[in-house]
Amino acid sequence: MSAGGGRAFVWQVFPPMPTCRVYGTVAHQDGHLLVLGGCGQAGLPLDTAETLDMASHTWLALAPLPTARAGAAAVVLGKQVLVVGGVDEVQSPVAAVEAFLMDEGRWERRATLPQAAMGVATVERDGMVYALGGMGPDTAPQAQVRVYEPRRDCWLSLPSMPTPCYGASTFLHGNKIYVLGSWTKLPRSLRMRDKRADFVVGSLGGHIVAVGGLGNQPCPLGSVESFSLARRRWEALPAMPTARCSCSSLQAGPRLFVIGGVAQGPSQAVEALCLRDGV
Repeated sequence: MSAGGGRAFVWQVFPPMPTCRVYGTVAHQDGHLLVLGGCGQAGLPLDTAETLDMASHTWLALAPLPTARAGAAAVVLGKQVLVVGGVDEVQSPVAAVEAFLMDEGRWERRATLPQAAMGVATVERDGMVYALGGMGPDTAPQAQVRVYEPRRDCWLSLPSMPTPCYGASTFLHGNKIYVLGSWTKLPRSLRMRDKRADFVVGSLGGHIVAVGGLGNQPCPLGSVESFSLARRRWEALPAMPTARCSCSSLQAGPRLFVIGGVAQGPSQAVEALCLRDGV
C-alpha cells in the first residue's frame, strides 16, 4: 500500500536470531541491533545477548547479561546500553540495572532501581534516563518516576504520575515526556479491521501501524493494517512474512523492527516494516 508522496510500505527480512526468544529487550546503537535477554524455549529468562551488524547482516554473540531477565527496558547512552528492571526466573520483578559498554564488549552493574519493577518505560534526555511506571512485586501498576544520573550513578525520585501504568509507551517532544497507557473506546468507524491483542504498534509516514498479535483463532495473526491520520481510516498493509504475537519491537528511522515473539513457539524471526521511495 502507498503511504503517499511516492512511498510504499514493504517488509525487509533479516537473518534470524541465533536464539529463539520472546519478551526480549532490544536497542539500536551505531548500526547494530542488540537483542538482550527474554524468555527461551524452556520459558525461563535468558542471559543471552546478541547483536546484528546492520551493514554485514551478520549476528555476533555478546557477553551474557549479569542478570538473566525478560521484559526489561533498554536505553542508549552514547556508547552504552542501559538495561533496567524486568522479571527473573521465578517471575518476580527485579531491580537490577546493568550497562553494556559497546567499545569494551563487557557489562557493568549500575545503581539498582529504588523498587524492583518490570514493564518500566524509559526515555533519555540530555544524558539522563527517566524510568516511568512499571509493575512491582504486588502486581499493581506503579506511578513512580525516577531519574538516573550516570555521573553520580544514582537514582532520584521525581513527582509521581497522576495515573499508575505498566508497559506504557513513552516519547520525548521538546521538554515534555509523554506517557501513553490509557485508551478511550473509539467509534466503530475508527476501529481496526481485525480484532487483535498482544500486537506491535508503531508510527511510519503519518500512519499508525498495527502488526500481528492474537485474534479469535489459536494461531497468531500475520495481518498488518495502518490508520491514516489524513484519511481517518484503517487500511490493509502487506502481511508479515512470519505471523507472530508477543514480539519485541523497535522503531529506527523509516523501519519498524518486529523481533522474536511467538509463532508456534518462541521465534527467531527478525523483520522490519519499512517505508521506501519509488516502490
